[in-house]
Amino acid sequence: MASNQLPGATVLASSGAASGLAFAPSALGPPTAGGAVAKEAAGSVGLRGAAKGLGEEPAHSAVEGHAGLALLAAGLAGCSALRGASRRSSATARPMAAKRRPTAVTRTGTARQAVATIARTEAEVGQKLHGWTCERIEELEELKCTGVLWRHDKTGAELISVEQPLEENKTFGVVFRTPPEDSNGIAHVLEHSVLCGSRKYPVKEPFTELLKGSMQTFLNAMTFPDRTCYPVASCNLQDFYNLVDVYLDAVLHPRALKDPRVLAQEGWHYEIEDKSEPLTFKGVVFNEMKGVYSNPDSVQSRTLLNNLLPDTPYGVDSGGDPKEIPNLTFEYFKGFHERFYHPSNAKFWFYGDDPPARRLELLDEFLRDFEKKEVTSEIAKQPLWVEPRAVEHAFAVGKDEDISKKSMACVSWVMSDDKPDLEMSIALGIMDYCLMGTPGAPLRKALTDSGLGSRVIGGGLYDGLVQPTFSVGLKDIKESDAKAVEELVMKTLTAVAADGFEPEAVEAALNKIEFENRELNTGGFPRGLSLMFAAVQNWNYGKDPFEGLRFEAPLRALREKLVEKKEPLLEDLLRKRILENTHRLVVTSKPDVEEGPRVEAAEKERLEQHRATLSEADIQGLIDATKELKELQETPDQPEALATVPRLELDDIPKESKKIPTELGRLGAAEVLKHPLLTSGVVYVDLAFNLRDVPSHLLTLVPLFCRGLREMGTKSSDFVQLQRRIDLSTGGISTAPLISAKRDSDEPMAYLMMRGKAMEAKVPSLMDLMAEIATGVTWENKDRFLQLARESQAAGRSQLLSAGHVVAAGRLGRQLTVAGWASEQISGLSQFEAVGQLIELAEKDWPKVESQLRELQACIFKSACVVNLTADADVLPRLDSHVETFLGHLPDGAATSPFWVPEYSTTSEGIVVPSQVNYVGKAANLYKEADYKLHGSAVVTSRLLGTTWLWDKVRVVGGAYGGFCNFDVRSGDFKYLSYRDPNLQQTLDAYDGTAEFLRSMEFNDDMLAKSIIGTMGDVDQHQLPDAKGYTALQRHLLGETDEMRQEMRDQILGTTADDMRSFADALEAVKSGSVCVVGGEDAIQGASESLGLKVTSPFAAS
Repeated sequence: MASNQLPGATVLASSGAASGLAFAPSALGPPTAGGAVAKEAAGSVGLRGAAKGLGEEPAHSAVEGHAGLALLAAGLAGCSALRGASRRSSATARPMAAKRRPTAVTRTGTARQAVATIARTEAEVGQKLHGWTCERIEELEELKCTGVLWRHDKTGAELISVEQPLEENKTFGVVFRTPPEDSNGIAHVLEHSVLCGSRKYPVKEPFTELLKGSMQTFLNAMTFPDRTCYPVASCNLQDFYNLVDVYLDAVLHPRALKDPRVLAQEGWHYEIEDKSEPLTFKGVVFNEMKGVYSNPDSVQSRTLLNNLLPDTPYGVDSGGDPKEIPNLTFEYFKGFHERFYHPSNAKFWFYGDDPPARRLELLDEFLRDFEKKEVTSEIAKQPLWVEPRAVEHAFAVGKDEDISKKSMACVSWVMSDDKPDLEMSIALGIMDYCLMGTPGAPLRKALTDSGLGSRVIGGGLYDGLVQPTFSVGLKDIKESDAKAVEELVMKTLTAVAADGFEPEAVEAALNKIEFENRELNTGGFPRGLSLMFAAVQNWNYGKDPFEGLRFEAPLRALREKLVEKKEPLLEDLLRKRILENTHRLVVTSKPDVEEGPRVEAAEKERLEQHRATLSEADIQGLIDATKELKELQETPDQPEALATVPRLELDDIPKESKKIPTELGRLGAAEVLKHPLLTSGVVYVDLAFNLRDVPSHLLTLVPLFCRGLREMGTKSSDFVQLQRRIDLSTGGISTAPLISAKRDSDEPMAYLMMRGKAMEAKVPSLMDLMAEIATGVTWENKDRFLQLARESQAAGRSQLLSAGHVVAAGRLGRQLTVAGWASEQISGLSQFEAVGQLIELAEKDWPKVESQLRELQACIFKSACVVNLTADADVLPRLDSHVETFLGHLPDGAATSPFWVPEYSTTSEGIVVPSQVNYVGKAANLYKEADYKLHGSAVVTSRLLGTTWLWDKVRVVGGAYGGFCNFDVRSGDFKYLSYRDPNLQQTLDAYDGTAEFLRSMEFNDDMLAKSIIGTMGDVDQHQLPDAKGYTALQRHLLGETDEMRQEMRDQILGTTADDMRSFADALEAVKSGSVCVVGGEDAIQGASESLGLKVTSPFAAS
């Protein structure tokens, strides 16, 4: 996951639209952007503003192998909304704020906003139906739909049933309050375990069976610091009911309560196969959390949360501390489920166009077996301190690292003794955005300009828990500067409170929040689940769940107070909630080269001490238990058990590919694509500029060039003013490189993507701003550029520590194709190393760097670009004049240079980082090495391997957090990868056994159908209008026609068992492919000779 993971929040799995990429879509869907998020401007936002913050966002995924690289690189979009404004910048590291979350609401691909009337319910307050009583009906004006609160008569369970007949992406979720008592990881382990078989579905892992054969758009389970959530989504009604049925049976009647081996597999167990071997700990969650605790950002954020709210459930780690997880017993495991996984402690959610009455009936079929029970699960509030506190802790670094500037300091507050009401929450969000939401916001700018550290951390405001918090600090500081960071924060906040917020900044924040909420865009995350998380942010704490779904009235009231009456509301809040607030905590995080060895030695000593207490019979018992568990893991489920897991039929899958309406034309030298889609007045503009004229030696500079375009300022506005103008007039502007292989071509597709969005009336301003950025950016500010470079360097370091599989995939890909080489230059280890060299060069010879940036600008921005417009049909014709004006600002010309010709070298690598786990990769190009001819069955087969062989061998048996493969149909690259893996050679052996597994596998009709259906679920991902338009642009740039897509679809649907077995011949080539391992020094050095690894240590002091 992303480096800035949240304390305690965990995710079991993710698939489908949650990540925008799962299994095969990397092969069939649009490519992902390199270096930055190309979709930034049109990405997800929060209801009433950005979703971010302390302890809320799911930070880990147990089934990441099935979610593909995009999920693991970018982080799962998973939770609730914050009442504030969004901020999107790779400059902001947020150990407490974590990854960008989807928002509370989004547009659907249908005409939701085109309908002015509210979809009303037939329910009535007091009505009794299917064992439920209607308690409340709310017309949700902002969403143009109706929400109904029902209470189950027999158990007291609550249900919010939102009836939205225009939403085809149906969503369901159940939420249990699960406050942990210690850091043994019980809530997290249980979240994994309940999906390992149940009363109705007596298979080892019905979750993976659903992954194999569902059209789901979301399938997940999440552990938060105080609750556990089980959400699903699908556009297919029968598939949706299947998902709901399996999940309900799983959470209420799990096999895990009767079989201790589930806890052993998912949580922890002693492992030993021979008396001559040492005793070890194994378990999926155990190894997952060892990976989490190897990341300094994660350790810092958990330390902060635990100490900021120590007298609450947040004082312990709900995800589990690896030192404490082995204390979790089976009896405690069962007792926790009995206490909290009861309907009386449950909150259910439905949203979409499924029949409302059937929701009640379906739930009652499960709940009628239970009686009402008193459940003590209220979340305790933290009493506020009368004086500030301070905490110090150590984190592990490599023995060769320069630790002179590797400390972190963060200042945090608990802002009130209760959860604030809606208007106050939005006001706090506006204050937060004005302080930290943009690079030029005063608090963020002061910290960045100070030169004390490399990157702002903390995330600012977060109100997703029982009390709101505010956190801010710096990473990569001198240990002696921790006090200076605290003093700078207090000094800056004091000055802002005295001088007041700039009126234009406040209005820009309000405009941004209002745009985001009217646009209602959650990106690839199902809108209904975003709404559920928004409701749960209140519902979980006994507050009004419907309040979280509104924004119109409070925004209107705040605009009157802040803009029209100019009341000092924000300044008063700043003084009261922060400056005069004595519940303040300073966390100082210090690097320690002995911490990693100390942790490993303590674990080894603990195991040795335990073994010393065991008799020979006891040891033999553990050997037998290890053998029994492995036999269970490797024994296939019986066909009759597998048949109980419901699935769709192949006949339910549409035979024809979905087409995106596209009109092709030209304006001057530019090619123009137009997509008439229902966007409710929002205009999405994508501009593609060819990168082929970029010299190969400047390619590593492109990501920082893209950041500089938005954050260096222009001839008419410094970067503070520029961001403010963007917020006042648009929904955002982003720039990022996009590189992909093309089918049947050695040349890559390589573009700089500039993306923006605005309401139609503001399109002239949007196009003017985009032209100003492209042609008027100023590169003279050396200090500002170095700030951006150091932030990028810090982000690269975090990626190496927390997303080593992504780094390994890039290093392998760079050896195989031009596109792979170029992608690694802008987003992998090469980029990390290049940024370090660039910082040194800029400090010594800034004119040379400035000249290179100007050279990039001259060779990229030319009028012969591609313009992509997505808007309502009646709006599109009115956009031509604005596009022509924009093009008139660009120099004439087109990119004509030949593409880069890198020198390939086949090398196996070991990349040493301070980590307790490994990320193991192996790859080859099947087109070149195996002379494989593409057939759609390869996509089906690759997906099957991820849910069978690799799942079983790497994750279930091996104990890794994820094991998966990826076949890129464009390039021919086939990659095996593992995630948070305790093993190395054992994992490589599993990879090498894949071909034989395929040859010997007995395919039946059910298995084949599941594999095809699941693949088609990836292919037919649910998309919002802006995503459809952007996907069409990418297909156009790649030269992928509707006919090509239909041919691939036909091949997928027609896949046979023989097709899948024949793919084994191609996979033989991967046995002799290159290996790349990112991991701890002992593991890599131990395998370096046998694997022929070229060992490097990117963090070693030069």
